[in-house]
Amino acid sequence: MATHQDTAHRTGEALVTVLDADGTPRAGTEVVVEQQRHAFGFGNIGFDFVGLANGDAPDEHDPDGDPGTPELADLWLDVFNTATLPFYWGRFEPERGRPDTERLQRTAAWFRDRGVATKGHPLVWHTVQPDWLLGLDTDEVERLQRERIRREVRDFTGLVDTWDAINEVVIMPHFANGDNGITPLALARGRLAMIRMAVDEARATNPAVTLLLNDFDLSDAYECLIEGVLEAGIRIDAIGLQTHMHQGYWGEDTMLAMVDRFARYGLPLHLTETSLVSGDLMPAHIVDLNDHRVDSWPSTPEGEARQADELERHYRSLVGHPAVEAITYWGITDQGAWLNAPIGLVRADGTPKPAYDALRRLVKDEWWTGPTTLRTDESGQASFRGFRGDYAVRAGSAEATLTIGRDTPTELRLTTD
Repeated sequence: MATHQDTAHRTGEALVTVLDADGTPRAGTEVVVEQQRHAFGFGNIGFDFVGLANGDAPDEHDPDGDPGTPELADLWLDVFNTATLPFYWGRFEPERGRPDTERLQRTAAWFRDRGVATKGHPLVWHTVQPDWLLGLDTDEVERLQRERIRREVRDFTGLVDTWDAINEVVIMPHFANGDNGITPLALARGRLAMIRMAVDEARATNPAVTLLLNDFDLSDAYECLIEGVLEAGIRIDAIGLQTHMHQGYWGEDTMLAMVDRFARYGLPLHLTETSLVSGDLMPAHIVDLNDHRVDSWPSTPEGEARQADELERHYRSLVGHPAVEAITYWGITDQGAWLNAPIGLVRADGTPKPAYDALRRLVKDEWWTGPTTLRTDESGQASFRGFRGDYAVRAGSAEATLTIGRDTPTELRLTTD
């Protein structure tokens, strides 16, 4: 099987023309180009920085508090350009009618002010639901769920315009690990009706919204569901694939075979939830990862070396696949990590692991263009090929930005003294 290591498809051409004030081409002029942001979505969760974005003082006695510090934020921002924010209904609105809107709006704005795109996770899910839904009839639950979708999409338009529209719908009608108000609704209405509800309400509220299906069940059940969605004319914008690998890295061949299966639908693929362990692996016999909860799960030197190697192989293979548009790693730090697992790229004490260094080297060195100095020809032109994304361009006294896109070459004209 091909390993898709080539990244040429991630690059594009740009042509810069430098002119005098009277429109005469300037030959022999230095042009400096420097990449500012990737078009590819290198993501991570932003859960840890809700407190920091809202100016909360850290509470040393609260083990469940946000671990985000300015130092951790610097590490996060130096690598990632897309943040997934938490909209779990049961935590976002634990008391009916009192959603945590303003805090999440400030968090989204904090990321946007730093050049980071944001995604909301999720609009519909059967887990982490508010207790006040229990006991309501299905019609009332559906009405409230529809209102919740419209409210969040409306209140965050311009701040969060990408959403996991519905999460883990393959098992939603038959989820049995705890009572919730959404599973009975999904059983009564069916999967396609649940997806249509999420998509239609979100898109009616914000026609420009980007909507994903997201699931951990990557079997043919998910493929059949996607085919049903497409046949029903329900418009989704991307397919979300969860790859939590607490039991060990799946390997390039397995991962790419899975990606190829979902690529055939012609939609962008987002690896929405990725994790790799830097300690002992979870036992292989465990089916539901949530069943393995331990008080202590330490990172080890051997595990950290393995994590760094596997993470680099994982990212190289996926960035090399033309259908993949984004990869979101599920956690910057071990502190407060899901299942208490050592999946972070930074240790609980704030020091980067080798995996952090490996990913930064890929994102900001190997897959980064500039700063590069060019010189214009007799026509006042200089061209270059760079990774798709945003660039700062300087020539003499003139400065501008350009974006290298997917298809046609990008052209920029600069007028300088």
